[in-house]
Amino acid sequence: MRLHVCAVGRLRAGPERDLADDYMLRFDRTGRPLGLGPITEHEVEDKKNLGMVAEAALLERAIPSGALLATLDERGRVMSSPEFAEQLARWRDAGRQDVAFVIGGADGIAPALRDRAEFSLSFGKMVWPHMLVRVMLAEQLYRAATILGGGPYHRV
Repeated sequence: MRLHVCAVGRLRAGPERDLADDYMLRFDRTGRPLGLGPITEHEVEDKKNLGMVAEAALLERAIPSGALLATLDERGRVMSSPEFAEQLARWRDAGRQDVAFVIGGADGIAPALRDRAEFSLSFGKMVWPHMLVRVMLAEQLYRAATILGGGPYHRV
């Protein structure tokens, strides 16, 4: 099952980029034998600063055709890491070919795009900078792969 991180903004060189790259590489190595991966980033930029609706149009073009749409949103479901791992496994086992995790810009995801999502995930009630959300998602994907593979990374 291919995973796609479709995000507004570009992660430039720096600590966030380094962390995201590290966790995505770890995920690819750990997830491939489990039928998870590869993971691909699709970065979009609203260079004209037209707002959420323009960002949503760019994101929609980045989402692969037929992909399950999963948003990262403060209104989404709060899950434990093992629950998230189980969700990934259910999608994989149901034959989903692509899952697109969508991360909006500073103002979030336009309601029309958010309403199309089959799944929405929240990293808690706090609002996180969208660049950190990308790192947190990459880490949780890697953690999920280690949980599903029975690895020692995740501890209760």
